[in-house]
Amino acid sequence: MNRGFYTVMAAQFFSSLADNALLIAAIALLIDLHGPAWMTPLLKFFFTVSYVVLAAFVGAFADSLPKGRVMFITNSIKIAGCALMFFYDAFQSLGIGTHLVVLMSYAVVGLGAAAYSPAKYGILTEMLPPRQLVVANGWIEGLTVASIIIGTVLGGALISPRVSGLLLSIDIPHIDTGIDTPPEAAILVISLLYLIAAVFNLRIPDTGARYHDQTRNPVVMVRDFVECFTTLWRDKLGQISLAVTTLFWGAGATLQFIVLRWAERKLNMPLSQGAVLQGVVALGVAFGAVLAGRLVPLNRSLRVLPVGVAMGLTVMSLIFVTWMPLVYFLLILVGALAGFFVVPMNALLQHRGHVLLSAGHSIAVQNFNENLNILLMLALYALMIRANFRIDTIIVLFGVLVCVTMLLVMRLHKINQSREDSLHLIGIEKD
Repeated sequence: MNRGFYTVMAAQFFSSLADNALLIAAIALLIDLHGPAWMTPLLKFFFTVSYVVLAAFVGAFADSLPKGRVMFITNSIKIAGCALMFFYDAFQSLGIGTHLVVLMSYAVVGLGAAAYSPAKYGILTEMLPPRQLVVANGWIEGLTVASIIIGTVLGGALISPRVSGLLLSIDIPHIDTGIDTPPEAAILVISLLYLIAAVFNLRIPDTGARYHDQTRNPVVMVRDFVECFTTLWRDKLGQISLAVTTLFWGAGATLQFIVLRWAERKLNMPLSQGAVLQGVVALGVAFGAVLAGRLVPLNRSLRVLPVGVAMGLTVMSLIFVTWMPLVYFLLILVGALAGFFVVPMNALLQHRGHVLLSAGHSIAVQNFNENLNILLMLALYALMIRANFRIDTIIVLFGVLVCVTMLLVMRLHKINQSREDSLHLIGIEKD
């Protein structure tokens, strides 16, 4: 791996660290403002909307400038969204509800993240040869998940009585910061993490890759995106890897909130402790991601599909346990299975996207599919919470959805293989 790759990893780590800590702080802020329980998953919903709405444009934007510069610009947007959370009282005087301001602020952070993502993944295919993509993805996903672990734990720690009390006790002479609640103190600390990420963004080298066929006509950009979308879904390898990563990210986003509610209802844990369980799942994902990077070469990536079914079954077993050592074990196992099957799929998808499309456009198509599924699954979860579904029922439905979807993907892959073998037997070359 070259030096620039490690700079990208550092920038990604601190930016993702701040994103995940901010989610916990934003949830705490909603609780302080007496927001209803069904509004909590809408934080992630609002964060994700930009990934879907701007999917046709962020790939072109990522390819229009050196990707280090794109990452700096979009990280600055995240800083603006983070700062906006401090002004919920000011917006209330304009007739805008405080709950809506929190959601809108996190949506601005999501806007930055949506444009950030094609650059951070697209630069990998510009920096590294295909043979290193699985290893690179293992490191990136492992580090991203490490940032999720530390970020969620950090977010929980920052809103805990002990740490927040210490932060709020700091007195700056002659300056009234206006920060007087634990969530606000947490958000201030988190904004510093975004600033650290910005420093690393500025040090990412220019790979020299240029895409000169860019257009600024929005109609043409949408049409190009539709063509890229269709191309990737028609590709026999692309459609399998895209289906798996789409399922994984939708399920992963929903699982974040399921774990928090499960910890509250079944284990009697407050938010600051439930955030630690999120980190436990992420620890398992990191382990599975690194293991996949070591054991699964790109040409054997499709052999990990059955692991997805095992993950769904393991999730359903959570309804039977309250003994904490077993809770930790199962959550780590769920994460490890998820990381082991998604990293090879992600690498395969990036490789097929780079071969068939440009780096930025392929990641934009991937983000559109994955985040559309996040929106759908979070909306469904919010509706179930609003309808007062028991958490055990939600967990079982979630596990069944993952198992059935993975079985359907495996069936599709088997059909594709049979069709290719038949064409080869009658003298037609494979695609």
